[in-house]
Amino acid sequence: MSVLAAHLRQRISENGPLTVAEYMAEALGNPEHGYYMHRDPLGRAGDFITAPEVSQMFGELLGLWCADRWQAMGGPDPVNLIELGPGRGTLMADALRAAEGAPGFIHAVRLHLVETSPFLRMLQEQAVGSHAPVWLDDLADVPAGRPTLVLANEFFDALPVRQFEKRADGWHERLVDIDGASFVWAVSPQPTEHPPIPIPV
Repeated sequence: MSVLAAHLRQRISENGPLTVAEYMAEALGNPEHGYYMHRDPLGRAGDFITAPEVSQMFGELLGLWCADRWQAMGGPDPVNLIELGPGRGTLMADALRAAEGAPGFIHAVRLHLVETSPFLRMLQEQAVGSHAPVWLDDLADVPAGRPTLVLANEFFDALPVRQFEKRADGWHERLVDIDGASFVWAVSPQPTEHPPIPIPV
């Protein structure tokens, strides 16, 4: 059993089942054992690949889009440029390189990278450190009161989310529990006081 699995089992044993969001947050972002915290998960030696790592064109197109939107806003200086979950910093490096063709844009940009992994922050520093990025743990920490452009690629794929099931008496939150040696799905016995807003499909 991995150290992380043992940690999750102990937490559930002591405090009861975890919400799906809590379980995901621990599995991915636990400071000591989280999946993203101390390794590069991308590329041949990793577990997956994303579009910016395949072709620079993806990031370049987004950079040109950012410059175009900035010009459409009247060229505000400063302007926040934010990336959520920047990976190795490849997308942002390509975007900024392409956007250099828009006079004044790079000078106006205040770069903010929302990233919790110390290891990935190190790689991002290598990729875009010359643009004086500011690293944030949470989108809520981005300075308010100025125009903002936001980029996110595959960020929501790994975003901890809450899950609910609709039952006769209301919405019940899905949980992660343990049963013997296994993690299992469970459902809160009581309906939530603040049900989610259903999204029509």
